[in-house]
Amino acid sequence: MPAMGLSLFFLAIGAILAFTVSATVSGAAIPTIGVILMVVGAIGVLMSLLCVMSFSPWGNHDHVDHVR
Repeated sequence: MPAMGLSLFFLAIGAILAFTVSATVSGAAIPTIGVILMVVGAIGVLMSLLCVMSFSPWGNHDHVDHVR
């Protein structure tokens, strides 16, 4: 589950950089870096959810019925 926490951290930092920071740095666009971090965080959240869902006990299971 640490990957989910790190992904949410990237989402939060990216949103802060994209929407609230107005500082300028020569050679780098801070809002663009924020958007990139948000995309990386969103991909990480989706991958973490897919991994968790693959181990879910509520997924598809093959049931064998024994008929006598």
